[in-house]
Amino acid sequence: MIAEGLPEAVARRHAAILAAARRTGSVAVDTLASELGVTPQTIRRDLNLLAERAMLSRVHGGAVITSGVDNLDREARGAIATEAKAAIGRAAAALVPNGASLFINIGTTTEAIARALVDHRNLLVVTNNLNVASILAARPTIEVVVAGGRVRPSDGAVVGALAMDFIGGFKVDYALIGASAIDQDGTLLDFDIDEVRVSQRIIEQARTTILAVDRSKFGRPAPVRIAGLDRIDHLVTDKLDDAEIAAACDAAGVKVTQTI
Repeated sequence: MIAEGLPEAVARRHAAILAAARRTGSVAVDTLASELGVTPQTIRRDLNLLAERAMLSRVHGGAVITSGVDNLDREARGAIATEAKAAIGRAAAALVPNGASLFINIGTTTEAIARALVDHRNLLVVTNNLNVASILAARPTIEVVVAGGRVRPSDGAVVGALAMDFIGGFKVDYALIGASAIDQDGTLLDFDIDEVRVSQRIIEQARTTILAVDRSKFGRPAPVRIAGLDRIDHLVTDKLDDAEIAAACDAAGVKVTQTI
């Protein structure tokens, strides 16, 4: 509900912003300004007001429909930036040669990578994501190994100490990982500490780590630290338009692939 006492035009604009955010999961300042016929400065004020009321979370260049403490459920995350994630998945998969061994962790973007890997040959895929296993298990030229442990019913994630110990038994060529947020200094963040510990073990046990995230993750808040950009070799995203994070990538020697 929009707060009482706002001018009618502002209330209508806030309602339109929230409706757009619920459709796509995120909104951009420039796009909203063009669609609503106001200045970017006006949209920034609107987003700040909505963020103060915990109806949106501000990120660089716009806002997302989540808080800094709780992530969206899998269905909602899957509806965000679906075309961008598909393109990111294809670009990340193109970095993986045939005959490689790899980890794939939790996330709707990593599931997009799995869908783009189906025609690869002679892959060994170790995953704690049951959705990734389902996508790849029927492919005759891809061997899938699923981590053991507690299955999180909300999204098919296998997490916890057993999963960490299982992953520790492998040393693979590539880790293909996602993250829920990237802070301005380049710190990778997420919401669930058990999931983060598994991701940290995956990074430790891979020779090369590829991070795949769409631009709504840049500047987004989340409470649990995964790693710094110094642990990442390659970032694949739709567009890196955050100057601070771009500078952090450059300082850490991270190769960046943008799909648009």
